[in-house]
Amino acid sequence: MREFSQTELLLELEPVVAGELDRHLKVAKEWFPHEYIPWSEGRDYDGVFGGEPWSPTDSAIPEEARISLIVNLLTEDNLPSYHHEIATTFGRDAAWGTWVHRWTAEEGRHGTAIRDYLTVTRAVDPVALERARMTHMGEGFTNAYEGVLHSLAYVSFQELATRISHRNTGKASQDPNCERLLAKIAADENLHMLFYRNLLNAAFQLTPSQTMRAVTDVVTTFQMPGTGIEGFTRKALVIANAGIYDLRLHLDDVLMPVLRQWAVFDMGGLDAEGEKAREELADFLARTEVTASRFVERREARRAAQTARA
Repeated sequence: MREFSQTELLLELEPVVAGELDRHLKVAKEWFPHEYIPWSEGRDYDGVFGGEPWSPTDSAIPEEARISLIVNLLTEDNLPSYHHEIATTFGRDAAWGTWVHRWTAEEGRHGTAIRDYLTVTRAVDPVALERARMTHMGEGFTNAYEGVLHSLAYVSFQELATRISHRNTGKASQDPNCERLLAKIAADENLHMLFYRNLLNAAFQLTPSQTMRAVTDVVTTFQMPGTGIEGFTRKALVIANAGIYDLRLHLDDVLMPVLRQWAVFDMGGLDAEGEKAREELADFLARTEVTASRFVERREARRAAQTARA
């Protein structure tokens, strides 16, 4: 079974891109970030307007939710790098190019809305946030995967992971305004996931073994695009311990639903390399199940101990 070149993949999948783009434009709802910001809560900061400096007591949002909001925003901030990567991989011609620019435009409002919310409500230190933005964007983002199939596999999982992270962050904030905003952003991410997931499903029909290899490579090495954020490991641990996004959620709510949608373990027509990739995928998922279960057990034990001490 021959492999398709990157140019062949772009050409063969272009009609699918056009169809998915039409579907997306029909279901995507226009919305405006400024309508989701409680502007009346805002007041001047210290500086040129002589207002009040930020204080941790300015907001009642729990610390773990603040950390998750910062991680989510800094991740969204790197949009220029993401645009460069997908435009380089998918091109800027025909339906591919139309999608690249549409996706970028929709993603652009996420960072705007989250930053406006955080600034107006004084949920985080705006000086520290700006310094973190400068540092993170100064590092940029480089796609860890080469080629159309690997890139499509990555964004299929990443968009869903981002959706779940936003939704759970909103709930953890204990602020209905924050939850409403992040639910709206999560709805965008879900539509983006559907676009990429359906496109990769078409790739499975076109070249199943080649696509299986790409999916396995991505699943077994997956990292969120915010991993380059300064102090990300510590922040990710806080977020995981709060149950906002952890390995259990990653396995149960991201990896498995998408893999089931593609029917990877029921798929026929694989050559020897494709079967090998599928076996590697199954082994990885089995190991991840064990690790995820252990993490949840230990977290629950820590919580029980903390409750007993209280």
